[in-house]
This record gives sequence, C-alpha cells and structure tokens, in this order.
Amino acid sequence: MILLGILAAAGGGAVGPFATGGTITEADGYWIHTFNSSGTFTPTEDLTCEYLVIAGGGSGGWGVISGAGGAGGYRSSVVGESSGANSSAESTSSLTNGTGYAITVGAGGPANTSGSYSAGTVGSNSVFNSITADGGGRGGAYQNNSTGGNGGSGGGGAGDDSSPGGGGNGTSLQGLSGGAGRGGSPFTGGGGGGAGSSGIAGTSTGNGGNGLASSITGTSVTRAGGGGRGYTVQSGTQGIAGTGGGGNGGTSAVVGFSGLAGTGGGGGGGGQNPSYGNSGAGGSGIVIVRYGA
Repeated sequence: MILLGILAAAGGGAVGPFATGGTITEADGYWIHTFNSSGTFTPTEDLTCEYLVIAGGGSGGWGVISGAGGAGGYRSSVVGESSGANSSAESTSSLTNGTGYAITVGAGGPANTSGSYSAGTVGSNSVFNSITADGGGRGGAYQNNSTGGNGGSGGGGAGDDSSPGGGGNGTSLQGLSGGAGRGGSPFTGGGGGGAGSSGIAGTSTGNGGNGLASSITGTSVTRAGGGGRGYTVQSGTQGIAGTGGGGNGGTSAVVGFSGLAGTGGGGGGGGQNPSYGNSGAGGSGIVIVRYGA
C-alpha cells in the first residue's frame, strides 16, 4: 500500500513515515522507500536504516558467440540476508534528521546495435550515502574485445578463433565472475556473472549466474542475475539468463534479450548476425531504504 502522508495512530500520535523521498510503503513493521530513479532521501528524525543498493547491469556483445552482460553490483545491509557474492550483510546506516542524502540509480548498459562484432557496455553505478554499487561488466564479442569486462559482476567472454576471451571479474563483496568463452567447434560465449553465482563458461551452457533474493520490501524478490550468452551457430542454442532479471541470449530469429528494469540484470548476448545480432541492454538498478515504523 502506498502511503502519501503522515498516518495517525489509534491514539492520535504520529507514526510515520519519518523520511521523504522515493515511493513510500509499509510492511512488516518497516517504512520502505523505493527509488527506481535518482532522488533524495531526507530523514525527519535521526534514523538507523537498512538498505539494498543495486547498480545497472552490463549489456551483451554484438553478434553470435558473444558474451553476456554481468549483473550490477549488489550491496545489502538487511539483517539475516546476504550481500553480493554471498557475503555477510553490511552495517546499517545512521542518518541525521534534516540531511538530504542523494540517491543515484544506475542505468543499464545500452543494447549494442552497432551491426558489427563489438563488446557491450558497462552498467552505471548506483549510490546511497557512502555506499556505491559498481555497474555490471560488459559482454565480449568475437575477434573484438573478446574478454568479458570487469564490473559489479563480470561480463561473459566471447568465443574466438585463437584465444577465446576469459570472463570478467566481479567486484569484491558485490558480485561474481562471468563465464569464459570457448574457441574451436563450437565457438561459444560465456554467461554473465550474477550476485549469487558465477556465469557459466561456454564449454558448458553459457548460462548466466543467479542473483540473490531479498525481502526488504516485505516480499521476496530475486535481483542481479547475469545474462545468457549469444547464439551459437554450430550447436543452435542460446544461453539462458540466471534468476534475478537477466536477459536470455539471442537466437537465429530473435535479438538478445534485455535485463529487467529495477533488477540490475545483465543483458543477453546477440543473436544470429546480421539480422538478429543486436545484444540485450542491461537492466537498470534500484535503491531501497527501510527503517522501523
């Protein structure tokens, strides 16, 4: 339920919310401020807050045998849940009455529509107070920047004639690595890394790594999954995205799929070029802040 003002308790006392900014809801004894775009969070009293900060996902590489985009970096202080790369929850934030805290919600890397083999684009960072989540790594492309890019989670590498590209690295405590590409027959790209597991190498499925689930809003939602690798001609298959909003790879008749908005999911690698070689874009990130009601 969206709450647009101060609520009166049964006894007439004010019960919150105790800050402004974002879309404000209440669940399980918490006030929750969700930012799907950049804004400002301003407490109206001193607060101790939990947060979930996810950056934009990276996009996949153009054309067949391309790597997928990695998920945006994942940072969480929710008690009892994991932060990125299955690490322990971070410390909560102490915020001061009347201070405006800038929120930046990172965009996903744009789809690669270049029409020629080239790597994807890294996602943009998301920021809350002093907390920065790194944008997801880009997917590699055949014979042109075949190595997956580093990022919150690493992008997948691409297949190549001589030395297939390795997967990109994830940022420590934010996400995991992308899968390596494969040379030879069949040439294949690697899946993008996710917040909860690494992307799968092209020697196997080339699927994306899984994201992580959070119940910060009162409902469990999985976010920050890696994208699936691009279409492989010899085997006729695409990579499948990891759970958490990543995009599947393209096919012989469909371009790469984009990551879902608000999840930081990585974009899928491109389909059969030239007609379907475009990759999927990375999904935009999200920032969620909550405190006790």
